[in-house]
Amino acid sequence: MGIIGRILGGGARDLTRAVGDVADGFRPNATRRLQLGHDAYIAALGQHGTEFEHGRAGWFDSAMNGFNRLPRPMLALGTIGLFVYAMTDPAGFAPRMQGLALVPDPLWWLLGAIVSFYFGARELHYARHRKPRVETRPRTKAAPEEGADNPALAAWRASRGG
Repeated sequence: MGIIGRILGGGARDLTRAVGDVADGFRPNATRRLQLGHDAYIAALGQHGTEFEHGRAGWFDSAMNGFNRLPRPMLALGTIGLFVYAMTDPAGFAPRMQGLALVPDPLWWLLGAIVSFYFGARELHYARHRKPRVETRPRTKAAPEEGADNPALAAWRASRGG
């Protein structure tokens, strides 16, 4: 220990600690503030994660899952139904299609946007939650490049830059 440390003893440490405490009263410790912010973020993340740990399989969730699965089959079956309707009752089908022809274009664009966003959102949901495929078969050694032992071919490839 140095001379000043011997003269002042532990007083220097106490003095620096006191000055630090006084300074913290006027200007908060930035490192401590960052640490507290990080701790609060981690706690909020943990709490949010616990909400979704166990899937709720109540009747409402089951009904909503079933309801969310209806549009694609209904669109497919409805389109097939239109073909069947056109073949079985052409006289009734024609005025209904003329009525559809009178629908304004912006309304068709709106319908297209709604359907696109619905199916796009579902596809994005499944793409985000898709598990990566694990390769089950062992990797084999790569086959040697064709003509690797041919010096003329190697010189030709080198002259072409590849």
